[in-house]
Amino acid sequence: MSFGRAAVAAALVAAPLMSHAAGDNVGACGPGSRLFEGQSGIAPQVLAVTTNQFAGINTFAMSSGTSGCSQDGKVSSNWKTAQFIDGNKDRLARDLSRGSGESLDSLAQLLGVTEQDKAAFVRTARDNMARIFPSARASTEEIRTGLRAVLAADASLAAYAARV
Repeated sequence: MSFGRAAVAAALVAAPLMSHAAGDNVGACGPGSRLFEGQSGIAPQVLAVTTNQFAGINTFAMSSGTSGCSQDGKVSSNWKTAQFIDGNKDRLARDLSRGSGESLDSLAQLLGVTEQDKAAFVRTARDNMARIFPSARASTEEIRTGLRAVLAADASLAAYAARV
């Protein structure tokens, strides 16, 4: 049996076990999550995990909080939010402090905040900026964790927390 076939066979055997242990989609971060986004079932999970493994970034992505991977022990598939925050930290911090701006509007749109909830979202984010940006050098994952906690604590915005 060739190495490639052995690797695929090992992934097929291990994926259901890892999926059960994780309790979530095991391919929910990294490039595999992007390629197989929206698909469900064991085959897309195996392919996502295999893609991540062969891309060779798993350890780096998980330990650095990049590629939608998180360090909080939860598998996260909200890579678009992570990517947006990572590329717009300074603008987002500025807009949060002012309570308005293009990056704040874009974040609200990315999270699917309705027009009805937008004013509360902006006000809550502005009022809790210190929790969302715990330091000037906050990592993307720290910002996401803070934003998630702030939204979850507000009954009218809690539904958006899972989208962060």
